[in-house]
Amino acid sequence: MPKTKNYRYYDLAVSASVATLIISNLGAMKLVAFGPIIADGGAVLFPLAYILGDVMTEVYGYKHTRRAIWVSFFWLLLMIAVLAVVQALPSVAGAPNVKEFDAVFGFVPRIVAASLLAYLVGEFINSFVLAKMKVKSGGKRMWQRLLASTILGEAVDTTIFCMVAFYGLITSSQMANYILVGIAFKITVETVMLPVTYRVIRWLKARENEDHYDKKTNFTPLSVQLDD
Repeated sequence: MPKTKNYRYYDLAVSASVATLIISNLGAMKLVAFGPIIADGGAVLFPLAYILGDVMTEVYGYKHTRRAIWVSFFWLLLMIAVLAVVQALPSVAGAPNVKEFDAVFGFVPRIVAASLLAYLVGEFINSFVLAKMKVKSGGKRMWQRLLASTILGEAVDTTIFCMVAFYGLITSSQMANYILVGIAFKITVETVMLPVTYRVIRWLKARENEDHYDKKTNFTPLSVQLDD
C-alpha cells in the first residue's frame, strides 16, 4: 500500500472549504435583487468553493479534493441536523425571536438539500475535468483547464441549486434570470481571480513540493481514501 504524503497546508484548504460551504448556505437563504438581476446571498462567497477545489486538485490531486468535498458535505449535514434539533426543542415562554428563528432556519433544509446535491455533482465534475485535462495537456495551459472545468461545474451546480431550492417559489422568468445570472457571475469571479489562483497554486506547489498528476487515479466519488 502506498504511503500517504503529509502536507503542511492541506488541512487549511479543507477548513476553508468547510467554512465556505456553510457560510454560503446561510447566505443563500436570502434572495437579493440588483434591479432586474436576481441572485442569492450565497453568491457573495460561494465562488471561493470552486477556486479552492481548483487549487486542491491542481496541487494535491483528485483524491485530496474528493476528501475535502465529503468532509464539507458532512459538516453541512451536521449543521442542518443541529438546527433541526434546536428548532424542535421547546422554547422558553416569552423568549424573543422564536418565530423569527423558525421562519429563517425552517427554510434551511430545502436550501441545504439543494446545495448538497448541487455541490457534490458540480464539484466532482469540476475536479474530474480539471484532473483529466491536466494529464492530457501535460500540465500546460493551466488557465484553459481552470476555466473549462469551472464553466462546466458551475453551470451544473447553479442549475441544480436554483431548481431544487426555489422551484415553485419564483416565476419561470425569474428562475431563468436567477440561473443565467448565477452562472455568469461565478464564471466572471473565477476569471477575475485567475491571477490570484495562479499565484496561490504556484506558491503551494513550491511549499508542498507537490504537483500531482492523476494518471492512475481511481475517480470514483464514493470514497474518502487517499491511498486507494
